[in-house]
Parts: sequence; C-alpha cells; structure tokens
Amino acid sequence: MKRNKSAWRWWAKALGEKASKCDRESDKVALIRTFIFATYLITNAFIVAGVIRHWNKETKVEVFVQTSTVPEYETSPIKVSNRTLEFE
Repeated sequence: MKRNKSAWRWWAKALGEKASKCDRESDKVALIRTFIFATYLITNAFIVAGVIRHWNKETKVEVFVQTSTVPEYETSPIKVSNRTLEFE
C-alpha cells in the first residue's frame, strides 16, 4: 500500500504543482490532469500510426498543365528623323 501511494504522489507531482493544500482536492486535480494527458497521448499515438501507415506509399501523382500559345510581342517600327537630338 505504501509503495502504491508513493507512486501516485510521484505521478501527481510530475503532472504539475500541487493544486491545493488539501490532499483530497489535489488528488482530484491530478486525476483531471491525468485524463487530459491520456487524451493527448492517445491523440498523438493515432497521428503517428496514421503517418506510419501511409509512409512511403508508392502512389503516382500526375499533374496536367494546360498551355496556350502567347502571340509574340511586336514592336512598332522605329521612326527616323533628320533632327538632331538636342535640348530645345
């Protein structure tokens, strides 16, 4: 019985600071923290299991890109004048 109580105290302290001066109330808070920790642990286990399950799955992904031709840019013809390019 003593060993079991000691293990519970260590677990409760590992979950965080003692919630209250009353041991009974602190134990209830430790149970709630244990439940929250267990849900996090189970959720992460499912995520890891899903990643491992789909690891290196040999699926081919084909991407089709529809292209179109763009008309080439045409410049206007250069106008040549006999004027010298000086400031007026």
